[in-house]
Order: sequence, then C-alpha cells, then structure tokens
Amino acid sequence: MKIAIIGAGISAITIAQNLKNITNVTLFEKSRGVGGRMALRRSGPYEFDHGAQFFTAKHQNFKNFIAPLIKENVIKRWDARFAEFKNNELLREITWNSEYPHYVGVPGMNSISKFLSKELNIKLNTKVDKIVKNTNNSWQLFDEKLKNLGEFDWVISTAPAIQSAEILPKYFKYHNDLLNRTMVGCFSLMLGFKKALPLSWDAALIRDADISWVSINSSKPHRAKSFAMLIHSTNVWAEKHLSDDYQDVISFLNKETSRIIGYDTSHADYIDLHAWRYANIEKQGKSDLFIDYENRLASCGDWLTQGRVECAFEAGFMMAKEINKIKHE
Repeated sequence: MKIAIIGAGISAITIAQNLKNITNVTLFEKSRGVGGRMALRRSGPYEFDHGAQFFTAKHQNFKNFIAPLIKENVIKRWDARFAEFKNNELLREITWNSEYPHYVGVPGMNSISKFLSKELNIKLNTKVDKIVKNTNNSWQLFDEKLKNLGEFDWVISTAPAIQSAEILPKYFKYHNDLLNRTMVGCFSLMLGFKKALPLSWDAALIRDADISWVSINSSKPHRAKSFAMLIHSTNVWAEKHLSDDYQDVISFLNKETSRIIGYDTSHADYIDLHAWRYANIEKQGKSDLFIDYENRLASCGDWLTQGRVECAFEAGFMMAKEINKIKHE
C-alpha cells in the first residue's frame, strides 16, 4: 500500500513514523522545511521560535512519544520566569518547574520535526495542487505546474482544514466538516536588541489587549544569547488586519508591546514580521477522525480538537492506528 501525506508538521510526521515500517509513505511539503508552526527563524545573531512557543504533555501517549526525544536532548524543559498581565497591569509572576513542565525543541522548535523526519521520504518545496482518481481507484497527485507526483492508494491531508478542503475532492465524506473547522490567524513580531531589556520575566501571557504573548527567545535552553523577543498578536486582532500593510502592523504591535511592558521596543536592532493565516482554532467538541474509507481519503491535524502540539500528535497517532488496521484487514 502506498500512502501520500500532504504536509510535514507534527501530525504528518507522527503518521509517517508509525507507518513507515509497514507501508510505503511519501510526505509532500510546500515549504522548504519540516515542522509547520513549530518553526524557527534565524537572522544574524538572533533566533526566533516564531510559531509554537512551547508545549506541555498531559496524556500518556504523548509522554511516551517525547520521552526518547528528551533522552536524546532534542527536547528540553524551559523553566521560564512566567508573568501574567491584564492589559498593562502585572498580575503575577511565577517560575515554571518540573511540577508541570513546559518543553521546547533544542536548539529550535523545528528541531523535533527535523529529528523525527531523518529517515522519512519527504518531498520539500512541493505543493500538492490537485488529486485525481484513476480508473483503478488509486489517486494521482499533481503539483501547481501539473507535474505528476505519483500514484497512491491513500491520500491523507494534514494541511489546515480550509486548505485540505481545497485539495481534497468535494465528494470527500468530511468536506463540509473541513469547511466548518474555522482556523484563525496570528501575527508574530520578531525583535532583536543589542542590549537586553531589564525585564523580570522570560515569558508573559497578556489578557485584554491586542497582543497575547511576549517571550524572550534567548531565555530558552541552548539558544543564541543575543536578546531576541517574540510577540504574538491576538487572533481577533490579526483576523481584522491580515491584509494591512506590514509596516503598519509592525508599528502598531510595537506600540502595544511598549505600552504593556513599559519599555520602548520600536528601536530594536532587528525587526521582522510573519503572518500565520491559519494559526489556531478554538477548542472543538469531541471529534471522530475524518476518514473516508470508500474513497481512501483522510484528513487530520490539531484543528480536529485544539491548536496545541499535543493535539497535533494525537491526531496523527490515532490516524496511523486506524490506517494500520486497514493494512491488516
């Protein structure tokens, strides 16, 4: 059995890792690297995890999954000095510890996917634009230039829900369910400073403002020491401004950050912005996997339940389990 997986984030890599020894799996990733929103950007002396900031492990399957990665030093605990703000009012400060560990990839969030994908067959810079059913009920995949990407028995899309709906045919059993999984955007503002700002915290959750998160990327384990700050806008603000001029967005987010933390961030040595159009999703009700057994199509991702790293893993883990059952029937 040959399986095509669209995407190379945690869900996709988890599926492939669990099926690679029993079937032929090929992943197609439109970007130049793996990891999806577990992303890293470097510029000069500065490093930024500009997507997922950290993750926690609540359930045993995921704890089992990350245990060998911790042993291999691909994952480390981030014992950040954590603060919580309500608008520009500091509510509390604590330090994360082993009681409820917060983890990061080392030396970047994308390191986890890079480590796990070493032995996988991944086609980078390859956007699956169209899939066509053959007369033998297999699937033919094509890229944007209609280049033939191969023939497969199953196609599993782990792209954001709306993108999966665009790729998979409308007769896919869960097409309407994909359309109803509304993902929302987020801006990531990246600031590098020659001189560290004298903050009493490494990571801050912001409530009742237009930014939701500020962290000092250089405070994470095994990072470059140059002072690097990452700011996330709220999803609500981003949804209203995704089409705005980037300089206007940068200017506003800098003002909002400066107002809340009490230091002017507009004079940073390095400034960059990334827009995540499909960054998050509200917590969903209990959802079955989107598997169309008749057409041999499927789709999954963190958007099935909630925009968390563990949810992305769980979706991929359960999908692999179901496909494995089919293989042995």
